[in-house]
Amino acid sequence: MSPLAAITALLVAALLFAAASKKIARSVVTMPIVFTAAGFLLYSSGAQLFPEEAQYEILHLLAEITLVLVLFSDASQVQFSQLRMSAGLPLRMLLVGMPLTIILGTLVASLVSPAEPWAFALLVAAILAPTDAALGQAVVADKSVPENLREAVAIESGLNDGLALPLVIIAALATVEAVGGMGDNAPDNVFLFGLAQVTLGPLAGLAVGFLAARLRDMAVARDSATEAYQGIFFLASAFLCFAVAELIGGNGLIAAFVGGLAFGNFRHSKSTFVAEFMESEGQLLTMATFILFGAVLVPLGFAHMGWKTVLLAIAFLTFVRVVPVFISLTGTGLGWRDKLFLGWFGPRGLASILFALLVLEDFNIAAINELIACVTLTVMLSVLLHGASAFPIVRAYGKRG
Repeated sequence: MSPLAAITALLVAALLFAAASKKIARSVVTMPIVFTAAGFLLYSSGAQLFPEEAQYEILHLLAEITLVLVLFSDASQVQFSQLRMSAGLPLRMLLVGMPLTIILGTLVASLVSPAEPWAFALLVAAILAPTDAALGQAVVADKSVPENLREAVAIESGLNDGLALPLVIIAALATVEAVGGMGDNAPDNVFLFGLAQVTLGPLAGLAVGFLAARLRDMAVARDSATEAYQGIFFLASAFLCFAVAELIGGNGLIAAFVGGLAFGNFRHSKSTFVAEFMESEGQLLTMATFILFGAVLVPLGFAHMGWKTVLLAIAFLTFVRVVPVFISLTGTGLGWRDKLFLGWFGPRGLASILFALLVLEDFNIAAINELIACVTLTVMLSVLLHGASAFPIVRAYGKRG
């Protein structure tokens, strides 16, 4: 299949999906499921949209752009006044649940692959610990789910990838040292790198988000901005948070989330442009990301799939995630169903893909193909299982309400 024919087929798929989107939203089929499958079919047909040597870089860039927009958009719709009442849940999940997930995941990965150094097991756990804001939108946006649970999912997925990144770098460096490889872009001081990531990132996001909110309020008050440019303003604000944080050594993903919080809460002028933008242009980016995921990484995952990668993928999506979340939420007063919901709905997606590609590009690790396969299978299963279960979960909460 020629590249033009492949693009034509993808456009037809997008057209048909959009035409049936309302009915699809009430089913177990989701957009990531459809377009991951479309990407894999594209690969199976022999079509190649980009040169093979550039595919990983393009997927990395597209996933990063999509994640920045999703983080900024989701955070901009969380209100501080409501957040104060339910902040304890995401904090417990981040400060207790996430470290326990990484510890348990490291133990499981070590047991499954005892021949690999412990640092490699830690690397696998750190990459697969963060949850995905994009795949979590199905429950975050539905008001049938209690607000405190929706905010817990949104905040956890917004912050845990930035918190995991320093540990991913540390584990990658330790793995390289253990196997005698070499890191191409390793930081000189890992401690200072991690400290800068989790402090300068939020500061950059807060400053840019606040200033962007004030600028928009001034523009609206003076009637100097057209509605047509609201999307451009939103785009520039999100990416400016990311860019400023990266320039000063902070984490751009954390900055995007904190910047969205600041933008949404310090903005006095009301509008619906953020939600409208993410329901149109944002969805297009997510579609494109999962098409490339299906076309580039899923075939690699199948090629290097073995019982170890399958076992790890299932483990990380089930008890490695659920047990630490249950422990972290002890004493909160939540019922077991709500704890199970928060434990189960930890989809893996864009953040794990980004971290795996980062390790692939910057570190010379012998078992990199197995690592990519493990991450790919975990994300692929998450797309299927979390996507298929999202609507039934939302419907169950609606009946309870």
